[in-house]
Amino acid sequence: MNELMVMTQIAGRRCALPAHDVKSVIELSTITPVPQTPEFIAGITAMRSQALTVIDCRLTLGFEQTDWETDNRAAVISIGGHFYALLIDAIEDITTTTGEPGQVSGGFGPEWSRVAKGMIETASGPALLIDLHALIAGPDERLTGSLNAAA
Repeated sequence: MNELMVMTQIAGRRCALPAHDVKSVIELSTITPVPQTPEFIAGITAMRSQALTVIDCRLTLGFEQTDWETDNRAAVISIGGHFYALLIDAIEDITTTTGEPGQVSGGFGPEWSRVAKGMIETASGPALLIDLHALIAGPDERLTGSLNAAA
């Protein structure tokens, strides 16, 4: 396989995002709340005059909102012509995979089974390979249409 991955921490777990899907990594400053959006949409922010919908990855996984430490950075992705800033705990590194995604042994619970494509081995160790479409859909995939309205 040998693909580049952006290694992150999301809700205390080591996760891999395909580097070809990550357009940029930004430091978040101001996030403006958007009324009547699902809770996992933290609001909007800007990057070079481009509006970004900020997705709180912990909430989209269905975890309770708590004071997790973050490094105030976000991975910027583009899906269907819409730009999203993924609010995560931390960005660790960029590394390469050393194999194909495998089954998640023992599972990590329903929160992760919805968004994890599997476990991937990388040059810096194992990580959950994240399905970005499933991640931005939120804990209730019926709300996906709300994302497009907020973007």
